Amino acid sequence: MVTAVTPHSGTVNRQYKSSIFAMLFSERKELLKLYNAVNGTSYTDPELLTVNTLENAIYMAVKNDVSFLIGTRLYLYEHQSTWNPNLPLRNLFYVSDLYSAITEERNLYSSKKIQIPAPHFLVFYNGEGKRPDQVVMKLSELYESAEETPELELIVHVLNINQGHNEELMKACQPLRDYAAYTAKVRENIKAGYPVREAVEQAVTGCIREGILEEFLRRNRSEAMKVSIYEYDAERHLRMEREEAYKDGQTDGYRDGQAEGYRDGQADGYQEGHRKGYQQGQKDLQKKFISVMLKKGKTITQIAADLDEDEQRIQELAEQFQIK
Repeated sequence: MVTAVTPHSGTVNRQYKSSIFAMLFSERKELLKLYNAVNGTSYTDPELLTVNTLENAIYMAVKNDVSFLIGTRLYLYEHQSTWNPNLPLRNLFYVSDLYSAITEERNLYSSKKIQIPAPHFLVFYNGEGKRPDQVVMKLSELYESAEETPELELIVHVLNINQGHNEELMKACQPLRDYAAYTAKVRENIKAGYPVREAVEQAVTGCIREGILEEFLRRNRSEAMKVSIYEYDAERHLRMEREEAYKDGQTDGYRDGQAEGYRDGQADGYQEGHRKGYQQGQKDLQKKFISVMLKKGKTITQIAADLDEDEQRIQELAEQFQIK
């Protein structure tokens, strides 16, 4: 038997929602439409869903937009406007807390098996970076050493919901299609040079006029604007932090690379100089020896024998050094 975490009604819980996606799909009617579109099902009763998002959880940005139970399966849905390779690890932390909540009143040391819902992890990506329709991310890809058969695995499916991607899914789910259209309008307005607040307000007004999320935005206009402004500011802050970290890394890398290159160059130069100096010393020694031996009346043949060298080689050296 699966025990649910406190279920929510179909209304928006304004106290905790930190994204338009979370606001929109915390309404079970809209969430069921999204579930049907993703899974190719045709359920009509929103009461089949038990929303169990951990609303009061704060984990240093480890959060989830909406999680819910349907039957004996647990689904975790999240939207991302910035690409994050650590999604499997974040979901591991989150689902662990969910399982703790689900089994809170169960005895984990009992001899009786405790059954838990099978988890499924799905992320809807609407960032500006170019990504394929679908990406599969695995926890094992984050392991420092590659494991042939990982003993702990978690798989996240990332779906691109930007214009021109996953068109069948978008056609099948109007709330998702409208959500993507709304976020695109906000971005277009900001790119056109409008201040964030004005860009959001124009997007909300325009969407209501065009019938995009009309009912939702009319009902939640004030809160939707606040959340959208917060979302964009958070996204911009994260982007600026990443750009700053990249620049710092570039500077540090250049400086470290310069120092390391100098040290390597110094070492290489020493080795090369040592090698060339040794070779020159050998040549000078040979030159001196050949010169002395010739002056003493020795022949090229005798000198070659003394040096254990080829006679022709000694002759060439004598000519090269102009030794007579």
